[in-house]
Amino acid sequence: MTALPFGRVLTAMVTPFGVDGSVNLPEARRLAAHLVDVQGNDALVVNGTTGESPTTTDAEKLALLEAVVDEVGDRAKVLAGVGTFNTAHTIELAAQAEQAGVDGLLVVTPYYSRPPQDALADHFLTVADATSLPIMIYDIPHRSGVPVETATLVQVAAHPNIVAVKDAKGLPVASSQVIAATGLAYYSGDDAMTLPLLAVGGVGVVGTSTHFTGRRTREMIDAFVGGDPARATALNAVLLPVFLGVFATQGCMLVKAGLAARGFAPGPVRKPLLDATAEQAATFVAVLDAAGL
Repeated sequence: MTALPFGRVLTAMVTPFGVDGSVNLPEARRLAAHLVDVQGNDALVVNGTTGESPTTTDAEKLALLEAVVDEVGDRAKVLAGVGTFNTAHTIELAAQAEQAGVDGLLVVTPYYSRPPQDALADHFLTVADATSLPIMIYDIPHRSGVPVETATLVQVAAHPNIVAVKDAKGLPVASSQVIAATGLAYYSGDDAMTLPLLAVGGVGVVGTSTHFTGRRTREMIDAFVGGDPARATALNAVLLPVFLGVFATQGCMLVKAGLAARGFAPGPVRKPLLDATAEQAATFVAVLDAAGL
C-alpha cells in the first residue's frame, strides 16, 4: 500500500478577495476552517491554480499561508503552491513557504517555455535539493504545455523529497506504470478521475469540487479502499455531475459562485478571469442542490 503523505482528501482552496480586490484573510481563515472541520479535508493546497496564484503577489501568498497555517495547521496539513516557470523564483517561494510553516509543496510543471524532459527533471530535482519539505509534482499538460513523461517521473521519484504527484494528465495507464515502478503517492488532479485512478493504485484527490463534496468524496474513497467498489461506484454516479459541473467554465469562478450561494464571501475573481455569469452560477448551484449538497 502506497504511503499517504498528505492524507486522502485535499482541496485546492480558492483565495477570497474583498470588494476592493485585496486578499480577504479573515474569510480565508473561515473557509479553511470550514473545509477542514465540516468538509473533512486532510489537507489544503493554498496558492494553487484555483487560488488564482498567477494573480497574487509573493507577499500576498505569504500572508495567505501564514493565515491558513495558523487557522488549521494543528488539525490538517497545508501545502503551498510554489511552482512557476522560473526555477529560481520557485525556490524563493519554496523557502518562503517553509518559513510560513507549511507541510509540503506543490510544484507544477514549468509552463509556457515548454522545457524538454531532461530540463523538467533538472527543475524538479533542483527545487527538491533546495528544500527539506516533501514535494507533490503537479502534472497538468493541458495547462503547462508539456507532460511529465513516465521515465521522467520514475527518474525524479528517486529523490527523497519528491513523494507524490497531482495527476491531471488523464492517462491512467501511464499513471499506473509510474505507480508500479515507484513509491510515489498519486492524487487525482481531476475530480472526475478520482475513482478510475484509485483503481490503478491512486491514493486520493486534490479537488476543486471538494469545496462542496469533501465528505462525500471521502465516503467514495473509503468505500473503494474498504472493499466495496459497488458503493464507491454508486457514490461516484451521484457526485459526477458536480465533479464535471465545477469545470463547466474556469473552476475557481464556479467555486466562488457556489460558495457565495452557500453564505460565504469569496469575493470576485481577479482579471484576466471574470466572475461567473448569473446563468453559469445558477446552473452550478442547481447541480449542487441536485446532488444534495
